[in-house]
Amino acid sequence: MDRLTQQLSGFSDLVREVWVTGVGGVDFGRALTALAIVLGFLILRGLFTRFVLGFLRRIAARTQTTMDDSLLGSLDGPIRLVPVILGLFIAIDYLAFEDRYAEIGAQVVRTLVVFDLFWGLYQITGPISTTFTRLEEILTKEMADWLIGFLHIAIVFIGAATILEVWGIKIGPILAGLGLFGVAVALGAQDLFKNLIGGILVIAEKRMRVGDWILVDGLVEGTVETIGFRSTLVRRFDKAPVYVPNAKLSDNAITNFSAMTHRRIKWMIGIEYSATIEQLRQIRDEIESHILGLDEFASPSEVATFVRIDRFSDSSIDILLYCFTKTTDWGEWLKIKEALAYRVKEIVEGAGTGFAFPSQSIYVEGIPGDAAEVFVPPATL
Repeated sequence: MDRLTQQLSGFSDLVREVWVTGVGGVDFGRALTALAIVLGFLILRGLFTRFVLGFLRRIAARTQTTMDDSLLGSLDGPIRLVPVILGLFIAIDYLAFEDRYAEIGAQVVRTLVVFDLFWGLYQITGPISTTFTRLEEILTKEMADWLIGFLHIAIVFIGAATILEVWGIKIGPILAGLGLFGVAVALGAQDLFKNLIGGILVIAEKRMRVGDWILVDGLVEGTVETIGFRSTLVRRFDKAPVYVPNAKLSDNAITNFSAMTHRRIKWMIGIEYSATIEQLRQIRDEIESHILGLDEFASPSEVATFVRIDRFSDSSIDILLYCFTKTTDWGEWLKIKEALAYRVKEIVEGAGTGFAFPSQSIYVEGIPGDAAEVFVPPATL
């Protein structure tokens, strides 16, 4: 019994020593208090977000510009982190760690401050990018997006370098080592840099923009969805995605159908050879009058417009119909072309003739003398 009593007493002393000594010279009572301080600031963060940010949002809503609303929305996360950093700073200061642990705690707080600052910078680049609207007329939206992308990369790189400096890690020797490593990588990544330069050239020359319908000779036809650093995503009309290296876009011919000012209709209308000259004139004149009288078609002063008797084909007299619509939208163009087809058929049939179709006639002038006689069956009685 005495032995057990001594063991329990020794265990009690051990617990008491650990409670008093704790970690880094801090007893557990102070540690619990510090934890309570951090939890208190977490609660304060919720109140701060609810009341202070809510008040700022109401003020921003009264202004005519939407820039301040966007900035507050993007800075919501970094602002919510501020009370947490403040609570952690007060808790560490209250714990009064020994020199070694106190320095580590201070470094953690500095790291969080740097992280929060650069996080805020990263977030506000989105709303600030809306101020590039005027630059889009010069640089295009895609080039502005690239600039924002490079800005994001620069902010992340500088932020990471600053955090390393906080912990006493010199960034200079690392960059020097990466420089030597980069030379070796560059030799094996020539295609990557070629595609990067190709993408810059495509955007700088304004060959295409996101949403354009393009045709790349021998590669793909579809709608541009994204222009990346290495490749461009083109969505084919069957909805299959095609990732085209930017170098291919800079080297190959690109037809940008979305850049059309008008959309063409070119038909060869075949009329029967039995049609008279008056009928041909009537058909030609009425088709031309119909096209010139509608606002959907561009005027001859803007684009070439022809309705002419073109040639004598094997089975028809061909009338060339060559005109342009003002709209470049494919659906609207198909609708206009359909209405024109109905009207052309009405005109041709109204002129008393018809459309020709491929045919071939065989003329027999006589039967050779040595040919077999034609059998005529006898008449029945």
